[in-house]
Amino acid sequence: MKKILVGLLVALSLGRELRAQVSIIPRPAEMSLSQSKGSFTLSTGTPIVYKQQGLKKSAGFLKTYLQDFYNLNLQENPKQTSKGVYLNLDKKSGTADNSYSLTVKKEGVFINAGTETGIFYGVQSLIQTLDPAKKSLDIPFLTIKDKPRFDYRGMHLDVSRHFFPVSFVKKYIDYLALHKMNYFHWHLTDDQGWRIEIKKYPKLTEVGSVRKGTIIGHYPGTGNDNTPHGGFYTQEQIKEVVKYAADRYITVVPEIEMPGHASAALTAYPYLGCTGGPYKVQETWGVFDDVFCAGNDKVFTFLQDVIDEVAPLFPSKYIHIGGDECPKTSWKKCPKCQQRIKDHKLKDEHELQSYFIQRMEKYVNAKGKTIVGWDEILEGGLAPNAVVMSWRGEEGGIEAAKQNHYVMMTPGGYMYFDHSQSAREDSLTFGGFTTVQKVYSYEPLPAALPVASHKYILGAQANVWTEYITNPAKVEYQIFPRMSALSEVLWSLKESRDWSDFEKRLKVQFSRYDLWKVNYSRAFFDPLSTVKKEK
Repeated sequence: MKKILVGLLVALSLGRELRAQVSIIPRPAEMSLSQSKGSFTLSTGTPIVYKQQGLKKSAGFLKTYLQDFYNLNLQENPKQTSKGVYLNLDKKSGTADNSYSLTVKKEGVFINAGTETGIFYGVQSLIQTLDPAKKSLDIPFLTIKDKPRFDYRGMHLDVSRHFFPVSFVKKYIDYLALHKMNYFHWHLTDDQGWRIEIKKYPKLTEVGSVRKGTIIGHYPGTGNDNTPHGGFYTQEQIKEVVKYAADRYITVVPEIEMPGHASAALTAYPYLGCTGGPYKVQETWGVFDDVFCAGNDKVFTFLQDVIDEVAPLFPSKYIHIGGDECPKTSWKKCPKCQQRIKDHKLKDEHELQSYFIQRMEKYVNAKGKTIVGWDEILEGGLAPNAVVMSWRGEEGGIEAAKQNHYVMMTPGGYMYFDHSQSAREDSLTFGGFTTVQKVYSYEPLPAALPVASHKYILGAQANVWTEYITNPAKVEYQIFPRMSALSEVLWSLKESRDWSDFEKRLKVQFSRYDLWKVNYSRAFFDPLSTVKKEK
């Protein structure tokens, strides 16, 4: 018994010592400090060793990170046999679940995995073993065994309300990579701007990408700045971003809104609406009655043509078609829409929306893709193969999972990073109040969902809507540190999540933010930040 107690005390002591030396977010499944105390020091002479060509991307990411943030230039040397950073793809002993192991000993750093993606995740953990204050390049002898909990770990960015350049989109993708996240949801079209080049319809970007002004202040605003705001991505730029993400094992999911949030497209091509216009690219926020005409076959031809150009640009199996916040006012007045309801024996305009979504789903499926929609696509009947993003709470996700449809959870109260982080917020935000503590408390598997249906919950994502986010620094302010909390919710074992432990590691993470030179909210330090009631 005495030996057992001594062993436990030693283990606890090693655990405390390891946590004091190494702070990793998201928390690994297993991490232990070697009983042979010591450390391996990275230096200019340390090579990055790998035999499989597919590991060049992970080696390159590590090399670039160390150059950019530690002014350390490691060499890639596949012939090196000692004292290096070894990346080893071992499909015999590895698994396909993107797990990895990381071992640090006197001979070097060894990252083993059964997949290239697993190696990349191991590199992210290696990066976090380094002192963000750059006082040392020593890594303690340790062993990590780790794998992700959920398959879908996402972040969203709305570039329609405010446009962001390719350079920042790439930086945003890097933030995802550093947190072991694997999906980037790119919201490309909306009432306030169409942001993706469609060569068959040039007016979408010539006309639809520019609004003449933007409201001042919070909706409904105190006036209009009368300053044109625009921007779009060429198809070549889209390809560039998609490749950049793929090199970091991140899948880009494009969103092309339909049948609502269509003002920019209608302004470019008025025949797509029920009234024929005139329309305008919206200068304020909210939901607008002018939507794609569900009774006009030319609308479906247009959207199919758009999908024809979008689908080849994105290797993702998912195409997000929105489906949310579609008022039925225009459809109720439109003779073509009413005729469509009559011809197809539809019950009402909600079933007309279901008809619209299902018709587009068949076309998207024919392209080898799966549609994703916000939870409104449940109304009127869910399309046969659709995946649901549940944003209006968890109810839509629960209902979809019970119907054997896959789900990404993104409830507004936890996952909308356009909300305020502090009770003392002095920056203009959409509203709401979501602290980093609240994000960390989220559990993607709803208690109300039967265990048998848990397999339909793919994971979750946070959304960054940009009505009140006009520049990259503000995006960073809104996502950090909440993205760090989300990464642990989606990656780490549920039973290993502990706020007090995360809080300690988060303080170290702030030093990493400083190292990266990113803007972040310090509301975490505000003792009143948890007082304000939820809206």
